[in-house]
Amino acid sequence: MNLSKRLEEAQQAFLKKKNVKASLRIQDPNQIALAMEKHGSLSSQFIGNMVYGGLDGIISIFAVVSGVAGAQLSAGVLLILGAANLLGDGFSMGVGAFLSMKSEKEYYDQEYQRESAEVENNPEVEKKELEDIYLKQGYPPDDAKKMIEIKTKDRFLWLKAMMIEELGLTKDERKPTSAALITFGSFVGFGLLPLLIYVIDLVFKTHLSSATLFMIAIFLSALSLFSLGAAKVFITQRSPVRSGLEMLIVGGLAAGVAYFVGVLLKPLGG
Repeated sequence: MNLSKRLEEAQQAFLKKKNVKASLRIQDPNQIALAMEKHGSLSSQFIGNMVYGGLDGIISIFAVVSGVAGAQLSAGVLLILGAANLLGDGFSMGVGAFLSMKSEKEYYDQEYQRESAEVENNPEVEKKELEDIYLKQGYPPDDAKKMIEIKTKDRFLWLKAMMIEELGLTKDERKPTSAALITFGSFVGFGLLPLLIYVIDLVFKTHLSSATLFMIAIFLSALSLFSLGAAKVFITQRSPVRSGLEMLIVGGLAAGVAYFVGVLLKPLGG
């Protein structure tokens, strides 16, 4: 939970219930530090890449399963198409995550160098730009000047302020390779779930009917979609139930479209 969320809870605890103790407990510095440390650890583990990679994996592969089921093609065809999409789309997503983060880092470094040169060659102009920003944000002139005086004492803090206040950029410490691997692994790991029952049927010869296999795939996919959708609470700070249901509905619609396309194109499959 981030700091703003903590402060919001403190305010609500006091306004709604006049609960002073709850408000003080939530605002306790140790509790805030613990929350910020926990939030930071989640960010360092690429929670966003894992959740969204997994969600895309489930939706993409379950759409393939639904399309094949709608066309009433064989389990072998389903596994071939599912595996091809699982690895192909997973690789594509991993590369996309790598290139996206790498581009963002390169852009940040480029702008940082530009700002560094401007601070070096035109310090007074940069101070005036920062002062204008603070004034537009509503700070009184005297306070704006004090903030400028404090931040420009340290070159690093000055540049950081310019990057955030003027350009709206913050430095991302994550590694593009880690983002790529986690995105790919999450996509493949969660995307495998809709295919799992078909793999089990192939290996252990369960002889389940096509309808039964499809129903089990629906159950596994729905459970996974809801769980991962609910897990977005670590990123969005929204209700886990609402997030889970939203993702379940989106995934269900995607699967429904794929299923009916399969039904319509069934004659093409022989």
